[in-house]
Amino acid sequence: MGRVIAIANQKGGVGKTTTAINLSACLAEKNKKVLVIDIDPQGNTTSGLGIDKEEQEVTVYELMISDVGIKDVIIHTEIENLDLIPSNVNLSGAEIDLIGIEDREYVLRRKVDEVKEEYDFIILDCPPSLSMLTVNAMTTADTVLVPIQCEYYALEGLSQLIHTVNLVKERLNPELELEGVVFTMYDSRTNLSLQVVENVKDNLHQTIYKTIIPRNVRLAEAPSHGLPINLYDSKSSGAESYRQLADEVISRGEDV
Repeated sequence: MGRVIAIANQKGGVGKTTTAINLSACLAEKNKKVLVIDIDPQGNTTSGLGIDKEEQEVTVYELMISDVGIKDVIIHTEIENLDLIPSNVNLSGAEIDLIGIEDREYVLRRKVDEVKEEYDFIILDCPPSLSMLTVNAMTTADTVLVPIQCEYYALEGLSQLIHTVNLVKERLNPELELEGVVFTMYDSRTNLSLQVVENVKDNLHQTIYKTIIPRNVRLAEAPSHGLPINLYDSKSSGAESYRQLADEVISRGEDV
């Protein structure tokens, strides 16, 4: 049975999509069968994995709103062991379209359950908001992984996200747990990055991953080439960090 991990933070620009793309690719590199579901209307995970989001006739939007079967939406990417359910701007209308649907919080879960057995990991890239799309991701997920940027306002909004996770756990998905926090965009040249890490560790009684993702030019360049970092620049510090994160995610699942 696949582990379903939602990557969520309602704050934009924290490395959420970068983490979704590169964690998935590094898990696939380790011979894990991975499905990435892009639930962000911006579709950046889709294009970051080399898929033209504008050319997709069936996306996660059609999956959630119509009777399209999940296997009709899954794309096999160029990356071995890595499949994708794409997204594009059509998904921005989903909030309104879901209003009249019964049990609308579970729409995605019902579809994903059909293929859960076929994957080791299912990674959900959430939009940067606490919307019905994010709630759908959290009712589908086993755990929520939260990327936090190493900057001054890192903790702002985090308590709100944790509150949402707890609400979903209480009312919709009693199995949901916080996978943990991963620090992104760490700049070893600044005291601020170090202070943020220490501050979060002191204030947050949650699991924190040992792996810290550095601020890295190659990581920033990779999506424009439609490649994850381990294929774009395999020896970069960004690639090594995401490989370490993948190892941690795998071993954490084995510990449970």
